[in-house]
Amino acid sequence: MSVGSVFTIMTEDLKKKKLCARFVPHTLTTEQKEHRIASSEDLIAAADEDPNFLKTIVTGDESWCLEYDPETKRQSSEWTSPGKGRPMKVRASKSKTKTMLLVFFDSRGIIHHEFLRQGSTVTGAFYKDVLHRLLKRMRRIFTYPRHFYEYVYTFFSIKPSHE
Repeated sequence: MSVGSVFTIMTEDLKKKKLCARFVPHTLTTEQKEHRIASSEDLIAAADEDPNFLKTIVTGDESWCLEYDPETKRQSSEWTSPGKGRPMKVRASKSKTKTMLLVFFDSRGIIHHEFLRQGSTVTGAFYKDVLHRLLKRMRRIFTYPRHFYEYVYTFFSIKPSHE
């Protein structure tokens, strides 16, 4: 039986679909799910009260970046003469050197970004320094009232580093 016949039977006769599993980083406890729901409801309520609320949110993320930039298959394509074979390309191996990128943004785009310095480790003190630099940047580019920065500073100061 051919691959095409098997595919037809599976999709048309048996109405099956081949789906990839969805990746989830971790499973949450019931308490964690309830906390996320409550936090989301608080944000929705705040957005309902103030139409500009979502524009005031500043969030951040971190990601490990490997230090290599592989050329795509399309980028490495070449014109060849008739009768010549396909050009060979060695598969790029992942670099063992990686660095962490920290980026902070709001509804308008990126506010601040920085890379973890070589040999540094991520600690509470490291994040405190990053957040101080973020606040300095925010003061330069935004014209929020002074009490806003005091609130943000207090929020970052009392938040445990592992959350």
